[in-house]
Amino acid sequence: MSVLLAGLADVAAAAAVTGQGTWETTLQARDINGDTVTDAFYDTTLNITWLRNANANGAMNWNDAQAWASNLAVGAYSDWRLPTMVDTGALGCDFVPTGGSDCGFNVQTLSGGTVYSEMAHLYHVTLGNKALYAPGTTVQQPGWGLSNTGEFDDMQADAYWSGLEYAPDANYAWQFANLAGYQGYFLKSGSGEFAAMAVRFGDVRAAQVPEPDTLLLAALALWGMGIVGKRRTAGASVP
Repeated sequence: MSVLLAGLADVAAAAAVTGQGTWETTLQARDINGDTVTDAFYDTTLNITWLRNANANGAMNWNDAQAWASNLAVGAYSDWRLPTMVDTGALGCDFVPTGGSDCGFNVQTLSGGTVYSEMAHLYHVTLGNKALYAPGTTVQQPGWGLSNTGEFDDMQADAYWSGLEYAPDANYAWQFANLAGYQGYFLKSGSGEFAAMAVRFGDVRAAQVPEPDTLLLAALALWGMGIVGKRRTAGASVP
């Protein structure tokens, strides 16, 4: 299937598309290291934080991608990982091209509080991109592919590694193809070099720097407390 996807026609260059997907309300910008630049996005639906740079280390095999994510440090946070997913039903690839499974097009994303695929949810729901096939069919749908990347940097119309190994054969690992909305598996090493996104559980916050007005009010409060203290001391010294 990966060979098939590689041969598909090029799709239009992706960019931020207003009104497509939920990204404008569910992704909150985060400046982790306090340099006034957005480093990441907190996903309020999945309760995870995505690194903004969607291709921070270039194409890698799975082992290198795992090592990169686990050793990544941004600001005070060093607990990054690759996105994960759920291998549903019998372990392995239950290929259902029309959707509703863990392998193929239009795979499960989120249901009943269970996140079945973080990358698929980002692609289909958050960014509102379409798979090659319309859900429930094997008919190519107009507008398929990575058309919307939101405000992520350098998001690739290519496969991205998952952090989950492929259970029937440890030489393989799961991946999600942003080219056409396909989830499957590929060899960890060899010719299989794909992009990787870093993610972590929960929200992130940089150390908050007080606004100038806040600092001024605090200084005035301390000055006022000093004046009151002096008056009390002076009053206490009178016989």
